[in-house]
Amino acid sequence: MHLVGTIDRPHTHDPRNQAPMTTPTKEPVGSATLDVTNSGANDSRQNRNREMQLIPEALARAHMHDRLSTAETERRAHHLVSARRMQRRAERVSLRARRALAMAVMQ
Repeated sequence: MHLVGTIDRPHTHDPRNQAPMTTPTKEPVGSATLDVTNSGANDSRQNRNREMQLIPEALARAHMHDRLSTAETERRAHHLVSARRMQRRAERVSLRARRALAMAVMQ
């Protein structure tokens, strides 16, 4: 069994109970990296909770966008099919008119 942590410092997933991060020795003093504090962990947890609460909303928005794009694609396909049907009908009417004219000229 592989356990992470020690008796004095057990491993935990809760940011409030984790040891604060220390700056590495390679970083110069006063560099851009900041120490992590508990208030930062609380803010992070609150942001994460807010993001988790907004996930269903984002999923619903993505689902509606997908459905709208599918409906638009189907609408275009239906329009194309009806346009081709009308074109074939016009071609048949034109052919009938040409035949009628040819028959009238032949008599």
